[in-house]
Formats: sequence, C-alpha cells, structure tokens
Amino acid sequence: MADWKDSLNLPRTDFPMKANLQTSEPQALARWEEMDLYGRIREARAGRPKWVLHDGPPYANGQIHLGTALNKILKDFVVKSRTMAGFDSPYVPGYDCHGLPIELKVDRELGAKKRELSPADFRRACRAYAERFIGVMTDEFKRLGIFGDWDRPYLTMEFKYQAAIARALGHFVRKGLVFKGKKPVHWCIHCRTALAEAEVEYEDHSSPSIYVEFPLAPESADELGRRIPTLAGKNVSVLIWTTTPWTIPSNLAIAFHPEFDYGAYEVDDRIVIVAEVLAPSVAAVAGKTFGEPVARMKGVVLEHIRFQHPLYARPSLGVLGEYVTLDAGTGAVHTAPGHGSDDFETGVRYGLDIYAPVGPAGHFLDTVELFGGQRVFDANPRIEEALKQRARLWHREDFSHSYPHCWRCHNPVIFLATSQWFIRMDGEPVIRPSGDASGPRALRAAGLEAIDRDVKWIPAWGRDRLFNMLANRPDWCISRQRAWGVPIPAVDCARCGEAILTADLVERAATVFDQYGADAWYERPIEEFLTPGLTCPACGGAEFERERDILDVWFDSGSSHEAVLPFREELTWPADMYLEGSDQHRGWFQSSLLVGLGTRGRPPFREVLTHGFLIDVDGRKMSKSLGNTVLPQEVIKESGAETLRLWVAMSDFREELRVGKQILQRVVEAYRKIRNTGRYLLANLYDFDPSRDMVPLTAMQEVDRYALARYADAALEILDAYDGYDFPTIFQRINQMTTVDLSAFYADVSKDRLYTFAAGATARRSAQTAMYVIADGLSRLLAPILPFTSDELWRHLPGTRLPSVHIAEFPARADLQALTDRDLVARWQRLIAVRDDVNRALESARQGKTIGNSLGARITLTAGGATGALLRRYEDDLPMLFIVSQVSLQATDGGADTLAIDVARAEGYKCARCWRTVDSISSSPDTDGLCERCVGALGGSQAA
Repeated sequence: MADWKDSLNLPRTDFPMKANLQTSEPQALARWEEMDLYGRIREARAGRPKWVLHDGPPYANGQIHLGTALNKILKDFVVKSRTMAGFDSPYVPGYDCHGLPIELKVDRELGAKKRELSPADFRRACRAYAERFIGVMTDEFKRLGIFGDWDRPYLTMEFKYQAAIARALGHFVRKGLVFKGKKPVHWCIHCRTALAEAEVEYEDHSSPSIYVEFPLAPESADELGRRIPTLAGKNVSVLIWTTTPWTIPSNLAIAFHPEFDYGAYEVDDRIVIVAEVLAPSVAAVAGKTFGEPVARMKGVVLEHIRFQHPLYARPSLGVLGEYVTLDAGTGAVHTAPGHGSDDFETGVRYGLDIYAPVGPAGHFLDTVELFGGQRVFDANPRIEEALKQRARLWHREDFSHSYPHCWRCHNPVIFLATSQWFIRMDGEPVIRPSGDASGPRALRAAGLEAIDRDVKWIPAWGRDRLFNMLANRPDWCISRQRAWGVPIPAVDCARCGEAILTADLVERAATVFDQYGADAWYERPIEEFLTPGLTCPACGGAEFERERDILDVWFDSGSSHEAVLPFREELTWPADMYLEGSDQHRGWFQSSLLVGLGTRGRPPFREVLTHGFLIDVDGRKMSKSLGNTVLPQEVIKESGAETLRLWVAMSDFREELRVGKQILQRVVEAYRKIRNTGRYLLANLYDFDPSRDMVPLTAMQEVDRYALARYADAALEILDAYDGYDFPTIFQRINQMTTVDLSAFYADVSKDRLYTFAAGATARRSAQTAMYVIADGLSRLLAPILPFTSDELWRHLPGTRLPSVHIAEFPARADLQALTDRDLVARWQRLIAVRDDVNRALESARQGKTIGNSLGARITLTAGGATGALLRRYEDDLPMLFIVSQVSLQATDGGADTLAIDVARAEGYKCARCWRTVDSISSSPDTDGLCERCVGALGGSQAA
C-alpha cells in the first residue's frame, strides 16, 4: 500500500521549537541596533498624541540587581504598551550620578590616596566611577530588551543638569522658603552626614531601657509647695524613661502632658511623680511598692518647676508637650533639645539652649564632663554606671524596638542638632497652585492638596502613603556634609560668619555651572559667583567664603523634571507617569512633588505607579546574608531575559513579589507553552498568503468564527488590562487563550481539515485565516511583555508586513469588536461541554479496550430538550468536534434536557490517508485505500 504521508499538509516552519534565548536574544538586539529600531518607532509615532513616562534615575554605582531589573521591565511594559496603543511614547533613561553610594565606593577604591586629592580631584574620580557603570548598566538594561534613547540618557552630573538643579533651588530661595538653622536631623556618625527622611530605614535594634530619677531642684521647692501644698517640705523627684542613655548628658528639660493626671507616690524615703495610669507598671518594672498617691495633679501644674539633673549641677526645666503619650514609660519625658524633633520644638518654645555636644563622628565633645571624647553608643554603659553610683538609676533592661538606620551603611543613626540648610514646609503661604485662583498655600498644604487634586495613584494606597508622610515630615533638610554633588551656592561672611543665599547668587552660580559644571565651585575664583556690590546684611562685610555643603541628592533627582522634560523636544512637562518602588514615597516621588510645587505650582506627574519589593518563596526579604538572592545575569544566562520579563508579568506588582528557582521554573514552563502554541499556528501557515487566501468572515466555518470570537474577547480584555497596567491579567488571558482555547481545543479539532483537505480548500483556508489573525494579534499583544519572542513570531508570519512588530500597533478595537459574537460563543461553549462528556466516555472505552484511538470510534448520542436541538443543528460538525469517524444522533421522547453517550467501534474501512473509518474506500491503483474525501483532496477539490 502506498505511503500517503507526503500528500498531507503537515505543519512546517523555521520557527524553532527550542527558544535558545541565550543566543537568539543577543542576535535580536544586534538586528534592532542595526536597523535603529527605537528611531524607527519614533518616526512611526511622530505626530501622534504624546504619553511620557519619566524615568527615575538609578544610582550608577554597580551592576543591576533583580529589583532594578523589575523596575525597568515594568517601565518597559508601560512604554511599549502605550506605544503600541498608538501614542508617541518616548523613553529617556536616566542615571543618578551624585551622592553617597558613589562617594563611598570611590573612597574605598582610593584608600589613603584620597587625602592627597583636592575636592575637585576627588569629584573627578567620582565622575569617572559613575561613567564606568553607566556603560555597564546600559548594556545590562538593553540585554533585558528595554527600548529607549540609550545613546542620550540624562545624567545628573551633566553640566546643564547641575545648572538646572541650582535654578530649581533658586525658585525656593526667591519664595523665601530656604533658611539656615540649627535643628536636629538624622545624622549618620559613620558616613558623617545629615540624612533626609528618605535616607533613613527602620530596622530591629536592641537599646538599653532605663528609668532615671530627677530630684526637685532646691530653688523650686517653695513654688511646688505653693502649687501642691501636700508636697511642701517633702523630698520630691520625678521619674523619666528613655532608650537613649547617651542623651542624658544633654538633658535640659522634662516634658509633661498638660491634661494627663499625675500622681505623687511615697517610695522609700521620697515622693516620686509619674503618670497615674502608668504607676502600676512602673512599680512592677522597678520592683518598688507604690501605694495610693499622696497628691494628684494635672501636668500643667508642673510647668516651669525645676528639677535637678541627675549627673550635673544644672537644672532640668518642667515643660509641657502635647506629644507626651501613655503608651510606655512614666508619662514624664526626658528632653534634650539638641537630639530630637519634639525636644527641639519644645526647647525653642521655652528658650532653652539647643545643646548638642556631639561631633560629626559621634563622639562627645571634650567639654562634656565625665564622658568627653567617648563615642555616644559606647558611652551608654558608662552613663548607666554613673547614674547608678549616684542612686539615680531605678531600673535597666534591654529593649527591642524599631530604630532608624542609615540606608547606605545600615548603622544606627542619631538625632543631632547641627547647622543645616532647610526648606520650610509651613509658614507663609507662597506656593500658588497651577490653575487654582483661590490663593497661595504653604508648601506642605499645597502638597497635600495636589496629592488629591492632580494625581492618580496606582495602586490607590500610594496616595495614603505619600499623604501621611508629607503631613508628618519635618522641614526638608537639603544640606549634606559630603563632596560629590551640587554645592549649595551660598557664601559666609568672612567677618561675622553670616550665611548668605540669594536668588541672584544662585542664578550666578547656575550660569557658571552651565559652562563649567559644578566642579567650578571648588576651582574657580569666588568672585565669579558673587553678585556685584554684595555686602553682608549683618555686618556690612565684603569678603566671603564659599559654602562647603552640597545639596541633598533627593533634591538632585527630584529636580529631574526641571532638568530633563523641558529640554528634550520629545518629552512633555508634566510627565504622564512616574513609576518606582514603594520606598520612593519617602524619596523621589516626594522630592519631585515638592520641587514641582516650588518651580511650577503643580506635581510633575499625572499618574504614579508603585511596585512592591522582592521576597523569596518563604516570604523573606532578599538578602546576601540569607543566600536567597537571585541575580538577573544568572537567570538570563540560564533561560533568557524573556523568563524575567514573563515572571514580572505573572506577578502582582502591587504587593511584594516572590521569586526563587521553583517559581522561575514555572515561568519557563509557561513560556514554553506560549511559544509552542505560536509555533503551531505558524507551522500551519507555511502555504498561506494573506493577500490571496484570506476567507471573509461571513464565509468562514463556524468553528473558526468561534475561535476568532474567543480570541477577540481575550484581546479586548488584554487591551483593557494594558490600559489599567494589570499585567497579571494579561498573562492569564494569554495563557488561557494559548493553552485552553487554542491548544486544548481549536488546534485539536482543526488538524483534520488542515492536514488532509486539499491545500486550497475553502474549509482549510478558513482555518488558516483564523490562525493567521490569531497569530498576528498574539504577536502584537505579547510584544510589550515578550519583545524577543513576539518579534520572532512576527518575522515568521506570512505576508508583507513592517520590519518589526514593535513598529506596529495593537489590534484595532473596532476590528476586534467585529469578530465578537456572544451568541455564537455561548452555543459553542455548550457544544464543548458535550465534547468534554464525550471525551470522558471515549477514555473509558479506551481503557476497556473497546477502541484504540478516537478515530476508530462511533458515537451514539441520545439527546433531548435544548441539548438535543443544539446537537441536531450541528450534526454535521460533530465528528470534527469529537474527532471520531462516525456520530449517530437519536432523539428522546418528551422535552427534558437529557444526554446519553454510547461508544462503539466504528464499522467500515480505515482510510489510509486520514485514518477515518468510512463506509467505502477506493480500489483504484492511484488512490487505493483512500476515502472519497481524500480522493477529492488529491484531485484538488475545493470542497475537501
């Protein structure tokens, strides 16, 4: 008997089954580079509506990590999807080149050699370090398939950018919002610099918890007796609690809440004052017996009463503070105005010295009695011992709590009052919101209003996070005691030390920076930065020294919208979106918002999208010490960048994102299924020319129209999901379409027509038309997520088309709507449900050896009611639907909706070509053993 295999239309394609992404992805990158794909995309979208995502600049200080890859991939999803939605959506990447992360790396590289360098030489070393890693990071971002203007990224160390930072500061100076003052700030004693709120991370920490007695000062004994007669002539003390013993030498006051009830308790040989509701817990901790109070008083009664410092011969003033709580401690709060925000405000209100006798490295000044020269944290046990020797330490224990740490070196920080530059958050209303005629606002108030009025937050909780942070933040400390950044262009009077910063001084510096960069501040004569006739407003002096502090790097990056968006013709101000991790509510989102309000009266973004951080499969934070980190470079080497991109799409970015080897292996399997489905579609289009062979929708087989309707429903949902940045839904719908609608059903029932019908048969072309439309749409819909695979699929599709899918657009909604058909889908889903029942019956018959494969089966359906009517309507399609040779349909009596299935061996002859069992086969020498349909197919019949 003849071998008819060569007469079949078996699938064939050059699209490889094995992706080999490690090789194919770099090849695609080289091809895109050669054709200037990004430039061609820009040309194709010229004149379209703009949609701009402004890039938050990562630090140029090392290879990318998985969190950086996640962030860039999400941005790429957004930009590519907006581009394919028809927008002109350019992407200008940026790099943050200033700041402590780079400075510390250069410090380490230079070692002792740093001491030989001038500030300008050290800055040049920092610039060179950043330039080195800009190239490294750019290559790694491009390897991820990120499209952008990589030849022209914006750099915060560019001269024009540095000038723009200075000019942004000038707006605040002009509005009177910048001042220099001595205030407590977070201070890292290891990095020796002030820290912004965004540079502080809270970590678990164990601190000494101590209860300390402050006796009544003799000079206040009579006054206390007049206010509380029962305490007249008594030995009175107050008890405080603190977890920072090292601040006791700086104590100047004790704060009481004006409305709280305090009790005076007789303990041993004295009377001790604590908050009444806390007395039982204090007694239990201290191992003392507290009876009924001998006197009760409101906190307000103790205002201005002086107590004696437990270590030094100086008083500690009784003050009032609404911030005092009853959550823990004694209700009496140890107050050191130089070491806490509330303490500082209280100290100013009561005219106390802002006393902070601690140097930049965290050592007590030599003037501090008992502890001079000691490092503050090391001094804790010595301070406890001194208190104990004076019988002032009631109790001591270790206390575990969340404590601020430096974001860079991860060491505990201190609050330290130093002379710093600040931007005032409250006070005189000078911010005029754009488009709001109701009058100016203070900076904080303007920001809180803008958060609700001008911005869409994705997810919605991002609004609350930033709103609460902005509502409770202190004045913005914008000065840093470092070398690598944009200098604050202020001068100090050489005669009296008065600090001077004016808008004219700032603009003069910006003009110099435009030409020479910010290094000029350290190298060029100071006269170039002084305005003509400048004199000191305090003493009239005319000689000046330049400020040595630099600007907070969050002001640098927060000014990026001023330095980049107005000066790149392809961009717009404001940007449509900022997209970063959830830590940037404290950082870039907030600094950008404040700078935007200061320069233009509105936020520089319309939407803010926030993503979570990475955790391992057990829910633990990624950490080198735990050994659970995943390096993007290793994932790419093992399974390609598409694996990382699909993992991002499969994950809900609104929450913490889990990742690990097992998760990535599941991603690889999901990718393989998508790829194989695409390959199957392509393989059945090898002889299909869309310009010649497309079948009109109205002439297509109904099962093909069902496949197109299911594809259109999925595609419309995917387009909606792209609009809503709902990438997991996109993956789920693509996964369902490829594995369920296509692989498990449509590909299965179409094989007979595709393989055995005449090549040009209308029924076969109908199936090919559906597969072509689906494959074309799938490549477009996948493009933002799987750019390499979608472009590979696109290039293997038949017909004339654009050189890359990334120049094309998503399927048009109108075209998709024309393919939808709810009634048709409902009918076929009912048919598929019957098919599922039949498949179960076939499997049972296979297990019982009644049949071999399904083409050897005869199905008898006995059906009534709606099911019977549906099956009669589609009786001719049932063999195709069930992939069997024969189907017999019998009606039941009555109107009940019933279905019975009987499986038997088909009777007749097996066609040697299509393997169906038929009533008769040909005996002609040329077609011996073939059924009538196959004979027609070989003769070119369009019906078979």
